[in-house]
Amino acid sequence: MITNQSLPVMTEAETNRVDLKSYALVTAAYWGFTLTDGALRMLVLLYFNTLGYSPLEVAALFVLYEFFGMVTNLLGGWLGARFGLKLTLFSGLAIQIGALGMLALLPSTWPQWAAIAYVMSSQALSGIAKDLTKMSSKSAIKLVTPANAQGALFKWVAILTGSKNALKGVGFFLGGALLATMGFAGSLWVMAVGLSFVLLLSVLFLKRDMGKSKSKAPFKQLFSKTPAINVLSAARFFLFCARDVWFVVGLPLYLGTVLGWNFTNIGAFFACWIIGYGLVQAAAPTFLQRGGAATADGATSQRWVLILMLVTAAIALFAMVDWQMGWVLIIGLGLFGVIFALNSAIHSFLILDYSDGDKVALNVGFYYMANAGGRLLGTIASGLLYLWFGLAGCLWGAVICLLLTWLISFRLPRHPQVGRFS
Repeated sequence: MITNQSLPVMTEAETNRVDLKSYALVTAAYWGFTLTDGALRMLVLLYFNTLGYSPLEVAALFVLYEFFGMVTNLLGGWLGARFGLKLTLFSGLAIQIGALGMLALLPSTWPQWAAIAYVMSSQALSGIAKDLTKMSSKSAIKLVTPANAQGALFKWVAILTGSKNALKGVGFFLGGALLATMGFAGSLWVMAVGLSFVLLLSVLFLKRDMGKSKSKAPFKQLFSKTPAINVLSAARFFLFCARDVWFVVGLPLYLGTVLGWNFTNIGAFFACWIIGYGLVQAAAPTFLQRGGAATADGATSQRWVLILMLVTAAIALFAMVDWQMGWVLIIGLGLFGVIFALNSAIHSFLILDYSDGDKVALNVGFYYMANAGGRLLGTIASGLLYLWFGLAGCLWGAVICLLLTWLISFRLPRHPQVGRFS
């Protein structure tokens, strides 16, 4: 459902009507999962790079993670609408615990082809777990926020998304630090135990019927979306492809093999970047208001995508001439992170703004299927482009994806009556 209202600042009365207990429980579960997800990504990336895996082989380890994220988001939205978000949230946490334990049991004597197949399988489970948990958490925010309070909705979804990404940054640092101190298997067992505790608390305290549709959602509704949902999902696809095409494989391998950074330095760098990225997401409503924006809509998204494309192109030009790349990446990534975070926060609000309450799980699932599809394409392209053209090739791939995002964003709905935040 597309609203013609602007985004007012959340009032005290609105805050009192937010189901804070459910919000806190969902957020805590998402936080716990996010720590393990970020740490696991860094563990796998760094550990198998040290074993001599090529950039393409490292990228291949994450292919099923992203592919099954696509499938899970599509089916998970339908499951959440039909059976409730509690089931999908708990399932995501439990599957991640199993994936961590499975990976910890990887025999060190296996040949490389068998190890790759095994790790890809465990990453497939982790991809299923991540998107069940994310879809459940994001959908729940729509349901615990007062109806017709877009200001409140933008603030609460920004807080959830921003805090999640900040903790994912902590997870990246945790992954690098655990690998350096406890080894690969020991790190995985520690994370599995911690996430088991999170699951136990969630089972004990989260209410049962959150997100269940009033009528049984037929399977065909998976693909029955409004034009606004379809356009936003397409924009999301290329936005996240633009990030992962240089961020997932190319950048960490460049930092390690070209700039000579160690595990802890790489983990700390990614941690700081993602923590900052998350803080910007959490503050996005306030930032846009102070910048003079009246509302968050398709025009807002398109404007910030254009700025992001120009920043990425500038980094790519510096990479082509190989000029002071250490400083260029630190400063350039800072700018990229701020602008990308604003784009992502706007998208995260719009998908909820465009959705009716009892269809929110279906729409969010479809939207995050596109998100996972973009990440899948970006992951594969990151390995290939880095292998063929180095970091500069990955960055130009990102520029192309952002150009497509910008063009698609012309079709996002604009509010016909523009008001003010307050």
